[in-house]
This record gives sequence, structure tokens and C-alpha cells, in this order.
Amino acid sequence: MLILLIVDCTVSSLQGMAFSLEERLQLGIHGLLPPCFLSQDVQVLRVLRNYELKKDDLDRYVFLMGLQDRNEKLFYRVLTSDIERFMPIVYTPTVGLACQQYGLTFRRPRGLFITIHDRSHISTLLQSWPEKDIRAVVVTDGERILGLGDLGCYGMGIPVGKLALYTACGGMPPQQCLPVMLDVGTDNEELLKDPLYIGLRHKRIRGQAYDELLDEFMKAITDRYGVNCLIQFEDFANINAFRLLSKYRNKYLTFNDDIQGTAAVAVAGLLAALRITKSKMHNHTIVFQGAGEAAMGIAELIIMAMEKEGLPREQCIKKIWMVDSKGLIVKRFAHEHAQMKKLEDVVKELKPTAIIGVAAITGAFTEEIIKAMASFNERPIIFALSNPTSKAECTAEQCYTLTEGRGIFASGSPFDVITLPDGRKFYPGQGNNAYVFPGVGLGVTACAMRHIPEDIFLITAEAIAELVTEKDLAEGRLYPPLNSIREVSFKLAVKVSSTLKLQP
Repeated sequence: MLILLIVDCTVSSLQGMAFSLEERLQLGIHGLLPPCFLSQDVQVLRVLRNYELKKDDLDRYVFLMGLQDRNEKLFYRVLTSDIERFMPIVYTPTVGLACQQYGLTFRRPRGLFITIHDRSHISTLLQSWPEKDIRAVVVTDGERILGLGDLGCYGMGIPVGKLALYTACGGMPPQQCLPVMLDVGTDNEELLKDPLYIGLRHKRIRGQAYDELLDEFMKAITDRYGVNCLIQFEDFANINAFRLLSKYRNKYLTFNDDIQGTAAVAVAGLLAALRITKSKMHNHTIVFQGAGEAAMGIAELIIMAMEKEGLPREQCIKKIWMVDSKGLIVKRFAHEHAQMKKLEDVVKELKPTAIIGVAAITGAFTEEIIKAMASFNERPIIFALSNPTSKAECTAEQCYTLTEGRGIFASGSPFDVITLPDGRKFYPGQGNNAYVFPGVGLGVTACAMRHIPEDIFLITAEAIAELVTEKDLAEGRLYPPLNSIREVSFKLAVKVSSTLKLQP
């Protein structure tokens, strides 16, 4: 039985029917494959034919993940053949739905599951993972999956999807990537009652036990894989995301993608937008819908960009306003202003040049808000960055239509090309973190860094914005086309590594 399993893995995970006769004889698999020899190009055509027969995006996701299990080389060949087509399936927005349905779609583990009950022997558990040369780890505890909330163990779909993009977009060998789920329980009552749920069936463990698990995990990873192994945090709740980043950032090679990656891609979009408005960052007033980790991360990076332009930090802070579920925040950034509950009132009162949505409140940018932005801005900047698409603050069509094509738009999930009644076409810019983390990861691991300085993310944002052409801007794009993302990641990695080498 074991021999058959090994043979099956050899046949399926490497080249499949692309094995030559000589290779089949050497591997002892002659006769276990049909006699035809199919090149990888032909196999890609067969995959695409089957892909087109699937009835919806979730079926397409399951199909591609099955292909990744059976034939990893072919999976990445398909993915890179049209990254703009397949990224929305293996990443946002479909990965969110896949996480919600993870109990139904689970076939085989593609990562390491570490539970709160594994404390004091995580280093032993890591020995279960067959690969010894791991360069990048993506870890989540599943508490804040995209804009969907606590999905517990089902959140494993996020590290799996992220690391697939490390390979597809950044060229990192898949065997050097490790997805990790830290299962400490879930507060999602529906999952706790679901017989198909595959995680721990108890409330989330917090406090000292949680912190000890994280401490042990970080040490165990670096003990086994080295201090130059990158550890990327994904989809931790606000209560843990900031403090864990602060705790580990100068001790390990780590970053939080929701705080720093989202900040870099959002600021890259803003820097590209400045080329349209012909203005500087410090000339803008920015209102955030949301005050969580994404909003705070973006705001801090905007402040860094304004300071670089010469504006004192105190003045930079006054340019940024945030609205959360309770209304306008008047203390966090020390603004003196009457309390306002509604985003619409805040926008009309402050007359911002840019609004950025990161609170996963569907339709938060109403028709009144968008029209108001267009009334006091020649080119209003409207970023609906919440994921998945169902959580977007507005659609690309709403932005372009209600601003008569003057809106400068970016979103977290992809939107189709928009054609206005006058025939103008706009290609909505997707503020996708995939523009950031594969290149940053490749850069910091290539030059064996011990930690990642904060200014790397501003350098990253600037580098991405510089790659946007005038033609892209004219078409409404604030980011390079996704089909060029491998080139973007490579250039970003070179920029990051060369910058880090110059630092003491």
C-alpha cells in the first residue's frame, strides 16, 4: 500500500503524462500511465477545458486546489499562464467563500495545523513537516478572515492562497513555503455547532496561554528553519495584530500583511493618484471608513510619506480622519471637532480629497457620499478596499458613473472594465496585496535579513507607483496590470534587497 502511494505521488505531483518513456522506465511507472506523451502545454489546454466546464467560482477553486494536490508543476503553469484570470479564484474574492466552505472542500492538508493543546512540543510537531528548507511561513489564527470575521480553523485557506502567490507572483519554490494554522478555538457559534467543522470545538483561548503559544511558535520556527525564515502574519484580529507586530518585529524576520502590506499597496495607489491630481500627499485630507489594523497601517504610512515631503508629523496627523462604528474619531489623532455619527455628515463637513474604506461595510460609500466627493473635488479619490467583493464600500461602476468619470478608484477585490455612456472605458485598479508581499518576501529572504524596517513599506509603495505608466493612469489603473506582476515582484525584490544592503 505504501509503495502504491509513493508511486501515485510520483506520477501525479511531478509531470504526469509529460514523463518520457525513459523516465517512466527509470521511475518504475511504465504501464501506470496511458501510452500517450503529452507536453505540459497540451496538459494546460486540458486543464483549461475542464476549468471552463465548472459552474461557479467555488467549483473552480476546488478544481484548481485539486490540481495543486495532483500536479503542482502543472498548477503553477496554469496559474502563471493568465494570472489576471486565475488570481481572483485562488485569492480574493473566491478564497473568502472557500474559507467559509472549508469543511466541505477540504481534501488533504496543505499546511501545518498547530493547536493551543500543542504547547511545549511545537518544535517536535514541526518535525512532521517533510521539508527542511523553509524560507517563508504564512500564519493565521483565523479570527478575522478578510471581512468575514472569525472562521476559526477554516482560515487555513488564507495562508495556502497567500503562499501560492509567493510562487506564482514571486517565483519562490513552493517547497520552501509553509502555511500554518494556529487553532486556539473559535467564537463563531455556527461553526461550533457544525458537525463538518474541522477545528477545535471550544471558545477561543486568550491571555497568557495564547501568548505562550505564539512565543513558542516563533522560537520553534526560527530554531528549525533559521533566523532568516520570513514569518508573515495574516488575518489576526485587531486585539492581537498590533501588539504581536510590536512584540516580534525587531526580534524576528516578520511583518503583518493586513497592517503593513495593505498600507503599502494603498499608499502605492495614492502615490499613483497624485500623478493624476498633480499634487503632493500633504495637500490632501483623507477620511477613513474604519479604524482597525488596515486603517491604522495605511494612516501611519501616509504620515511617513507626508513627513518625507517635509510636513511636520503634528501637521500630518491633522490631515487624517477616521470614522468607526461609533462615528467620527476625535481622540486617536487628537482632532478637536464636534462628534458626528454618520460618514455622510463627516464627508460633507470636512470635504476630504480622498476617502478610504477598510471596515468591510457593504455600500458604506453611498450615492450621496460619492456625489458629495465629486462636488468639491475635480478628481475625487475613492478607495473601496474591503474584501471580498460583497463587502466593498461601493462598486467601480458606482464610482465612475456618479462622478461622471472623474473619480480615481481602487478596490480590494477585482471589478470588470466599466464603459460609460459616452464610450469612455475604465480599468478599475485593484489594491491587491499580491503587489507587495511576494516581492518583499523575495527581497528580504534573498539578502538574509534579520528584521524588516518600517521604511521598506514606503519604499515598496513608491516602487509600485513608479511602475504605473501614463497609459495605465489614462485607463483608470492605479497599479501595473496584473499580468505583469511577476516582473513587478522581481523589480520590487531588487529594490528592497538593494535598499536593505545599504542600511547599517
